[in-house]
Amino acid sequence: MKFGRSERGKSPVEPVTLKILVAGGFGVGKTTLVGAVSEIRPLRTEELLTEAGRPVDDTSGVEGKHTTTVAMDFGRITLREDLVLYLFGTPGQERFWFMWDELSEGALGAVVLADTRRLEDCFAAVDYFERRSIPFVVGVNCFEGAARYPAHTVRQALDLDDGVPVVLCDARDRESVKEVLIGVVEHAMAVAAERRQKVTT
Repeated sequence: MKFGRSERGKSPVEPVTLKILVAGGFGVGKTTLVGAVSEIRPLRTEELLTEAGRPVDDTSGVEGKHTTTVAMDFGRITLREDLVLYLFGTPGQERFWFMWDELSEGALGAVVLADTRRLEDCFAAVDYFERRSIPFVVGVNCFEGAARYPAHTVRQALDLDDGVPVVLCDARDRESVKEVLIGVVEHAMAVAAERRQKVTT
């Protein structure tokens, strides 16, 4: 993508920039998702897990994880010449949840990343966005070796409203992640249109 005057003399395109949050439980793949799709080198605030944190960091099911996000992950992806998404990955551990209010300021929508082996870990993120009326999509990160469930089964387990999209994805795969992000934008636009309609009627 080029900014500035094109060879044909067209005026430069000033892209619309949108903020998307990536939330979910500890070790669910948020950092991986941001890194898979970002066209810039992602900003990461990861620290090594320590013995001191063992009593508060539940590593059940993610025993191979050695680092954790302590502030945020940040990445950027251009979906079209006139549409750029800024991605903010939230910290998954409860002791860092105070960051969520800052990160959610001005967000168009969010991805709640879920792992079917530890589905309860994303309840807090679902509740957070529901309470604040921030549109979100649930992305089920299909880990190798994990049981696969259809989207409607995950929807029932999470007690989601019918209007909340649930999509299966691979947080390591750029094209898979792009589809999830496009889903967030489309869902947020539909929610905004519905709210406007309610105001005018």
